[in-house]
Amino acid sequence: MSNPDELLVDIAAMVESEQSNQMSLTVVTSGAVVTGRLAPEAVWRQRVWEVLTDSDHLGPFSGIFTTDRAQQRPARGEAPTHLHFHVARILQGSIGIPETGGMYRVAIRDVSAWTVGDFSYSDH
Repeated sequence: MSNPDELLVDIAAMVESEQSNQMSLTVVTSGAVVTGRLAPEAVWRQRVWEVLTDSDHLGPFSGIFTTDRAQQRPARGEAPTHLHFHVARILQGSIGIPETGGMYRVAIRDVSAWTVGDFSYSDH
């Protein structure tokens, strides 16, 4: 979307302000379907930081994901520009990738369709 959907921006802002990770959402972005729960950016960054810090090879990248920057945005009154998914999957046919859920960041302006709730998938 060249003009981000205001309702989607409002949902992202509410997730940020409530510091809640209970909002399930499914979006279509660049032809991919991403489904999962939204998290506040600071929570998402913290989790990515933890994963990278624990990695022998990716540890040096962990500093990029500190939460300082994410926590400054609401204080400046800026609207969210990205959705931060955790426990999320990219749906491909009847398969969810990764099986255990992942951490995805999606630009709101790139969302072409969305719905509240997450889609489950089946091995059958």
